[in-house]
Amino acid sequence: MKIDLHSHTNHSDGLLPVAELLARAISCNLDVLAITDHDTVSALPQAAAWLTETQASLTLINGVEISTAWHEFEIHIVGLNINPDCPQFLARLASQQQRRLERAQEMARRLEKAQIPGALEAVLAEVGDGAITRSHFARFLVKTGRADSINAVFKKYLARGKTGYVPNNWVDLASAVQWIHDAGGQAVLAHPLKYNLNGRYLKRLVTDFAAAGGDAMEIISPQQTPVQRRDLWTLCLQHQLTASVGSDFHQPTTWNELGKHLYLPDDVTPVWANWGLVPKRLTQEPEATAVLSAAPTTSMDTPR
Repeated sequence: MKIDLHSHTNHSDGLLPVAELLARAISCNLDVLAITDHDTVSALPQAAAWLTETQASLTLINGVEISTAWHEFEIHIVGLNINPDCPQFLARLASQQQRRLERAQEMARRLEKAQIPGALEAVLAEVGDGAITRSHFARFLVKTGRADSINAVFKKYLARGKTGYVPNNWVDLASAVQWIHDAGGQAVLAHPLKYNLNGRYLKRLVTDFAAAGGDAMEIISPQQTPVQRRDLWTLCLQHQLTASVGSDFHQPTTWNELGKHLYLPDDVTPVWANWGLVPKRLTQEPEATAVLSAAPTTSMDTPR
């Protein structure tokens, strides 16, 4: 069984429309896919309709990825198996969308002050009813010749301390976990190594997440090494969290694909253990179990 519980459409900062993402998942032989757009569930009805119309043998997990503020960091919490029709949840996501709009307006103002006009109008035209992200501004800046790549844009314009950077004003981490639970879902700490936290702060983040009632952590992502995956599972065990897997797919690339290398060894408890998905194991590489089960030999305190 192949499962990917973290993916994006063009309803947030993914490049593929819903139908193209689902078709790609099927071509990658996925059995289960979660769509987890940023602070919006607007893609989910369209995805469900497409699967019904095509009668595709792909199980859709209703998901979302909520941006949160934790100390000085932006931390993402994935919600899985949420009820996308819950009125309270939709109202709460709408408050996040308002925060995104206000941030976008300020980003555009700062860019215009730096002699880069038209950013907000271009971004809103691209986004439509979707969620506005910094990636939309980055694409605009690339298209207008301000930089050669998305990474270059962030370094020059959108990173902390740069011209177009605006601090986030997201909901706090504990509230996001509660939102997800109130919508009937499970809260998952997304891609914990992408925040560039040192070992001490990473442990503190996982501790706070677990204390807030978090359910699981993504320990399997395509860019993580077997040692990193093992260390993350050790943290899960310490805090009684289950394990999730996700590519964080945004667009087709040579280094990241839906379902690629998202394996779990036998001794790991998956977040879907009680979902009625009979097979626990995913397609896995032969050495995965041995590497992840070995006793830790490296420290999580190494600065990242």
